[in-house]
Amino acid sequence: MHDAIPTVTFPDGKTVPALGCGTWMMGEQQVDAKAEVAAVRRALDLGIGVIDTAEMYGDGGAERIVGEALRDRRQDAFLVSKVLPWNASFDGTIKACHNSLDRLKTDYLDLYLLHWRGEHPLADTVAALEALKADGQIRAWGVSNFDVEDMEELVSVPGGSNCATNQVLYNLSRRGVEFDLLPWCQQRGMPVMAYSPIEQGRILDHPELIHIAKAYQATPAQVALAFLLERDGVMPIPKTSNLQRLQENREAVDLDISDEDWERLDLAFPPPQAKQPLAML
Repeated sequence: MHDAIPTVTFPDGKTVPALGCGTWMMGEQQVDAKAEVAAVRRALDLGIGVIDTAEMYGDGGAERIVGEALRDRRQDAFLVSKVLPWNASFDGTIKACHNSLDRLKTDYLDLYLLHWRGEHPLADTVAALEALKADGQIRAWGVSNFDVEDMEELVSVPGGSNCATNQVLYNLSRRGVEFDLLPWCQQRGMPVMAYSPIEQGRILDHPELIHIAKAYQATPAQVALAFLLERDGVMPIPKTSNLQRLQENREAVDLDISDEDWERLDLAFPPPQAKQPLAML
């Protein structure tokens, strides 16, 4: 028996699994499409119900992959997509959402994010997101790659306090958000979605991470995911098209890391002691 996947709760009370499935770099090669569709469907089988995509990924290709994967399983997924900043005017946001819905073959998104800040005023983007929500085309909205100052500005515009989440780069080697942004979100009951939770594989050859993983008969990636799952209101969204890796991601929930080993990881990957610029990939 596996442990239940922990959950995060959005400000509107919606509770979802705290482990998601990313789709960055899916939909780029037709030869990979079958495996990518299978991976998204397998994630749902494993209870990894949050499926994260974006209009940017594969120039819409990832959304098409997800649309095919959810063709008869839409009710099993909490579906997230994102609008590019240069599309995030009032009219542009509405149009981009409609295009995403078409590619995803659905009539609503559970969550729609502004991918990062651009030239369009936040007030215009928020007004469009609120209009989409009022029309039932999205259930909630949020942002991505926003630092504390951005979040403070966001909540100051009309409707901005309805932001449901902030998706940021967060992993063992990118802990800057722990100094101020993560506490800011936690104090407001706003989950943080952690993209690139294993730093696209670059941290997996770290000797200390390997050593601790061996002690738990786990993989370094599982320990890296367990680090994020341990944190209140944090949802890692690893991307993989490998079915075995998906299974390993699910089993990361079962790890029970000791306080001593968490301290060893803190020594190997020190938490921030001062404000750091928000990291992005």
